[in-house]
Amino acid sequence: MWTIIIFVATVFLAYANGANDNFKGVATLFGSKTTNYKIAIWWATLTTFAGSIFSVILANALLKNFSGKGLVPDAIADTGSFHLAVALGAALTVILATVTGFPISTTHGITGALTGAGLAAIGTQLNFAALGKSFLIPLLVSPLIAMILGIILYSLLHYGRTAFGIEKAWCVCVGNKRQLIPVTTGTHQVDTLTKKFTPTRITSTPEIAVDTLENCDQQYIGNFWGIDSQKLVDVCHFLSAGAVSFARGLNDTPKIVALLLTVTAFSIRGGMLAVGLGMAIGGLLNARKVAMTVSNKITTLNPGKGLAANLVTGFLVIFASRMGVPVSTTHVSVGSIFGVGVVSKTAHIGMFSKVLSSWILTLPIAATLSSITYLLLPK
Repeated sequence: MWTIIIFVATVFLAYANGANDNFKGVATLFGSKTTNYKIAIWWATLTTFAGSIFSVILANALLKNFSGKGLVPDAIADTGSFHLAVALGAALTVILATVTGFPISTTHGITGALTGAGLAAIGTQLNFAALGKSFLIPLLVSPLIAMILGIILYSLLHYGRTAFGIEKAWCVCVGNKRQLIPVTTGTHQVDTLTKKFTPTRITSTPEIAVDTLENCDQQYIGNFWGIDSQKLVDVCHFLSAGAVSFARGLNDTPKIVALLLTVTAFSIRGGMLAVGLGMAIGGLLNARKVAMTVSNKITTLNPGKGLAANLVTGFLVIFASRMGVPVSTTHVSVGSIFGVGVVSKTAHIGMFSKVLSSWILTLPIAATLSSITYLLLPK
């Protein structure tokens, strides 16, 4: 009986993880209008699932960290009630954030749930030193590192683009025609409420009427080593988004599978497959609200910003997975996106503050839910 219940709860957590996290890897593709929502979510699903499968080989170190061993005595960490409380506490927290449209960290949720169940089981004997060193410090530091790297990389890419003579242009609607208007001077802002593009100085032809943001996009004009600049950026952008999604599957799958370690009926490989499928289904069915937040509300995106943010996120998450460090793809992704928004002066501070508040609330909510669950379960 315990086997079935723990398995269902863990797959539910995987579903919630996919719903909240899957789209984050491709958010820049959708936010910059490089592609539409349907293509983006399917690209995220396929590459995330690939990461889940490869986590069997590349990310085993994370299994032990999220089994609870080291935080509580092995005698408790090996019980079904402990793992069930952690799975339910984390899953309910993540699914609550998903339906309200906030991109929180499943890693953060599991960490809070481990803490809550551990406190309910052994009180203040919980290994707080291990909690801080192995969990809290990486979770707190990683978004700051991602933000700084996002600022640096986007600045370097911007400098390189200028040095190679690759210019920007806006594709606007003039009557029934779409026309490229070169961006030579001035800055450009988008009113997120009215969805209108407002040029401060764009051309010397004031009679041009710029259409709604949905019908206008920014493109790169010129060639790089004989290759069309826009096509080159788009291909690299797609590949970088796939790398981020792959890294997310690689990093998150072992954390969830760790909750199945007490279920001897499932092998590690079988658990990885089940969790990967749960994540894929959750992303396909229930990702849209979080997708809108990450794609459009943290900063105004274009292909160059998206590429820079994805390169930073993919590198940090894959590196952390190989080292067994439990960083959050959400924290890293949002941090890098916000970083490129800061350097390009298009970051939406108000929304980022709300997202940051949801991160702060994740730990206590998950801890409370898991502790209550543990106390109610038979031992």
